[in-house]
Amino acid sequence: MLLKKKDMHAYTYAYESIRDQILNGNIEPDIKLTEEMLAEMLGISRTPIRSAIAKLEQEGIIRNKRIFIPTETDIRHIFQVRMLIEGFAAKYCSKNISEVALNQLKKCVEVGNHSSTEDILKANQVFHQILVQETKNPLMIEIIDRMQSIIFLFRKTVVGEKIPHLIEGHAMIYKAIEEHNDQLAEELMVEHLEKDLEFSINRLNH
Repeated sequence: MLLKKKDMHAYTYAYESIRDQILNGNIEPDIKLTEEMLAEMLGISRTPIRSAIAKLEQEGIIRNKRIFIPTETDIRHIFQVRMLIEGFAAKYCSKNISEVALNQLKKCVEVGNHSSTEDILKANQVFHQILVQETKNPLMIEIIDRMQSIIFLFRKTVVGEKIPHLIEGHAMIYKAIEEHNDQLAEELMVEHLEKDLEFSINRLNH
């Protein structure tokens, strides 16, 4: 159902509020996310809540009105898609990236070396987004956009644990792209995501 213009601000507020509450661990996974409960919690009507839930279900962070807790198989499927798309993106960018985007990648690497966890988390997100955006492929961009919330959950864990390969991996990928080494850029991105996958699964099993 299309939202009326007057409801757009309420929808954005509802979507961002519910998403952030979930990502920050402020809502228990076993709680049923009903429209009534969320509307009361946020103090707004059910219409924008309904649309926000639909969006979060599309992004994979809510399933069957509850917070989605991925299984090992789910995690592997998510990372397989990322490896295919982001591996290609790194390879493509090594030959086609704009100077502006290349400089943005460099800044992301620099932020990762000397910043707070929050800044590193943001730089990590931007680094990967730039590469996918630079493909100019709307289908790839849409797929990754739909996965952003669930990707953020994994990224937050990896960054929070200060995993050494995170910053080093970005620096190596950036260097390969800067030197137009497309094969190496792709290999490094896939390797980088494989390490994130391994860490995420290890955390799940402990």
